[in-house]
Amino acid sequence: MDWIEGYFQNLESYPVKSNVAPKDIYNTIPASPPQESESLDDILKDVNEKIIPGITHWQHPNFFAYFPANTSFPSILGEMLTATLGAQCMIWDTSPAAAELEERMMEWLRDSMGLPNNWEGCIQDTASTASLVAILTAREKATDFKSNEEGVPNNLRVYCSTQTHSSIEKGVCISGIGRKNMVKIPVDDDMRMIPERLEAQIKEDIQNGLKPCCVVTAMGTTGTVAIDDLKVIGPVCAKYDVWLHVDAAYAGSALMLAEYQWMAEGMEYADSFVFNPHKWLFTNFDCTAYYVKDVDILLKTFEVLPEYLKTKTRGQVNDYRDWGVPLGRRFRALKLWFVLRSFGIKGIRKRMRHHIALNDWFANQIEESADFELVTTAVLNFTCFRYRPPAIKDEVILNQLNQKLLDQLNTSGKAFLSHTKVNNIYALRMVIGQTYVEQRHIEMVLEELRKIASGLDI
Repeated sequence: MDWIEGYFQNLESYPVKSNVAPKDIYNTIPASPPQESESLDDILKDVNEKIIPGITHWQHPNFFAYFPANTSFPSILGEMLTATLGAQCMIWDTSPAAAELEERMMEWLRDSMGLPNNWEGCIQDTASTASLVAILTAREKATDFKSNEEGVPNNLRVYCSTQTHSSIEKGVCISGIGRKNMVKIPVDDDMRMIPERLEAQIKEDIQNGLKPCCVVTAMGTTGTVAIDDLKVIGPVCAKYDVWLHVDAAYAGSALMLAEYQWMAEGMEYADSFVFNPHKWLFTNFDCTAYYVKDVDILLKTFEVLPEYLKTKTRGQVNDYRDWGVPLGRRFRALKLWFVLRSFGIKGIRKRMRHHIALNDWFANQIEESADFELVTTAVLNFTCFRYRPPAIKDEVILNQLNQKLLDQLNTSGKAFLSHTKVNNIYALRMVIGQTYVEQRHIEMVLEELRKIASGLDI
């Protein structure tokens, strides 16, 4: 406990991003385990001297890369209790409180976010796993549940946009549907899937004897946080009886806010939905909320009942090992309970709006700058931008300059940003989602960006 407290007190003194070379940490660890017990003091000393130098500090308030994997003090305490209890929560009988708290937490989130009240949910480890579960369930529905028995036919088709997260491609591969049957639909100027192109592709596939199986839409793409239009895509899926999965891994948390409920217009057409409380809801990794419209289809896809798991309560309770891939399950609902109760829904909304306000300020500073520009419209707590001095018109040179800028900023240890490419433009991504981030941290990043940019060789 003292070490944890000290870590957060000293967090801002660490470089955000580790700059060790490959094998630097490995070579400090003895080749063989100790034969005798060692003291906790010695172990913690080695944590400080050997592990911390190789840590990229995801909870640092100057961490603005990727998407956050933020935590909070209540979440940490809940995780500690989970580790102490050490419960294996595969079925209701193995820990009734774990199953029933999870059921209630999924209802709390669902209702607080304005999701359809007939949906049921469970906690998965990551959105990658949840999306795999959706693809597998869609596969079984499309084949009348024959794939699990007879193998996967080679004519199933899965559709997503060119901006969809790579986990969807991995899920298509693992499911046996195959990469060749994953169709990437073009996007518009706002990086959103074009519904007309989706419907045209579905029609063409049906004419060619193929079977549309699943459409994956994004509520917040990885590169630019683009929001696909559910209210237009949904009716297309309903028309052709295709499973509609909504990947809202990051941006889904914003459904907590009334002013962002527009993102969920058309959600009544969705068959499954995933978002990560461990990204922007102050609950430490891993904690993914996965919802389905028809839980019976989910159970029929994953249910396997060996003798040793047969119980008298079956059918009266949720045995969550039937809701996904793993048999073993952690008690993840406990830390979520701690967070929702400690912050309160109003407290969570206040902090999220604070992050959005900080991003609005940052985006305005970029927009008003003579040497920087927005690459896409700022959305939520995300800004996509680049360095663009007026004297330089060559896009190749601009890309090189922005890569140098990012490398120098990240190497400095003062902040950590990541990048994307938008229509071949090398762009910097700024995501303001750390639990305890303040205005001063954003001002520092902006100052560093300007300082490094002014010293770049053009």
